[in-house]
Amino acid sequence: MTRRTFLQSSALAAAAAPRVIGANDKIQVGCIGTGARGQELMQALQANKGLEIVGVCDAYKGRVERAVQRTGGRAKVYSEYHELLADPAIDAVTIATPDHWHRTMILEAFKAGKDVYSEKPMTYTSREGLDIIKAAETSGRVLQVGAQGVSSSLQKKAREIIQSGKLGQITMIRAAYNRNSASGAWIYPIPPDASANTVNWEMFLGSAPKRPFNLERFFRWRCYQDYSGGIATDLFVHLCTTIHYLMDAKVPARVMALGELYRWKESREVPDTINALLEYNEGFAVNLSSTFNNENSGQGSFQFLGTKGTLSVGGTLTFTPENVSEDNAWIVDAWAENAKKAYYADPKIIASEMPGRQKDHVIEGTTTYHHQGMESTVAHMGHFLESVRTRKPYWEDARAGHHAAACAHMINMGAREKRLIEWDFAKDDIKA
Repeated sequence: MTRRTFLQSSALAAAAAPRVIGANDKIQVGCIGTGARGQELMQALQANKGLEIVGVCDAYKGRVERAVQRTGGRAKVYSEYHELLADPAIDAVTIATPDHWHRTMILEAFKAGKDVYSEKPMTYTSREGLDIIKAAETSGRVLQVGAQGVSSSLQKKAREIIQSGKLGQITMIRAAYNRNSASGAWIYPIPPDASANTVNWEMFLGSAPKRPFNLERFFRWRCYQDYSGGIATDLFVHLCTTIHYLMDAKVPARVMALGELYRWKESREVPDTINALLEYNEGFAVNLSSTFNNENSGQGSFQFLGTKGTLSVGGTLTFTPENVSEDNAWIVDAWAENAKKAYYADPKIIASEMPGRQKDHVIEGTTTYHHQGMESTVAHMGHFLESVRTRKPYWEDARAGHHAAACAHMINMGAREKRLIEWDFAKDDIKA
């Protein structure tokens, strides 16, 4: 153990006794990672009441400067995240860093007595989820994962409709997340002032493989396997989190997937197109698809297909009933005349297959629901702040985060190894 590591560990231990937050106290928040998404989280925090962003930390100076501006110049700048975690004045942190940092920062935040809001995916590998679950349980700290859709009013209504049984038996779910732009494919613009003087390359790398300084890897990290699981960990985690929430499901038992890089080959390793099939022991299957080469089907759209109706979830929520009728006339016409007459004389057949003889009735039409009110990230952050005060975690806790991220890890493994991937329910991890 180096002297610096010893001092950092000592500081974290000293900070580990969390402050008791009174009803009228402001929650003091530190933000680790203040890139584009990190600053969206800051804005969502500021849209809520009863908190103050008091600290920020990032590996690029330009982001730090902008983040401080968003706080009116009040937030303190920490040169690295250990210093932020060691500050006893900070009650909770947001973590919006590359995926490979999540486990380390979450665990160290727990040790420092901080509650944590971590961007999805919660993990870089499936095994990390078990470590985080155990640490959350033993530390007593709050962890909320940031797939914010489950805090939207539309998804809450969708869950209510599905759980009521209105769709009948749901055996198939289709979900897609499509884009068609360089930015959508994570080929982000690089700031003109970015250089070795403004970017802390070693802070960014952390436990990732050592590589020469590279601005593309730093600003477009989702394109590289060293730091991200690509489409599956960025977008499919959103889809699976919603499916688990709406269906009251845990994790897929089996997964098959194919992925390929067809178009966006600039500064990139991960596929730009993935298709996956997930089977759940709860009695349904899921088709997931994503391409960065066409926007049709939208960004985060779902179809829940039930025996009594279909629920489409996206920017709006639409229920379309199934009006199924039997018509076996083309089969029965091939029978002998006496058999045909006997068939149509059956009262059950008259009721089900002869519309002119059915009892007069009205059928339900399509119903559409629209969202009004706060944006889902604002609502999701509000749930986190409430949990910090009440010590009661929201639905998307460490276990939910583990299972949603595991879907992505199973998909990536299946696409990479071109084989069926199974879940070990006893170990709560991917089957070896």
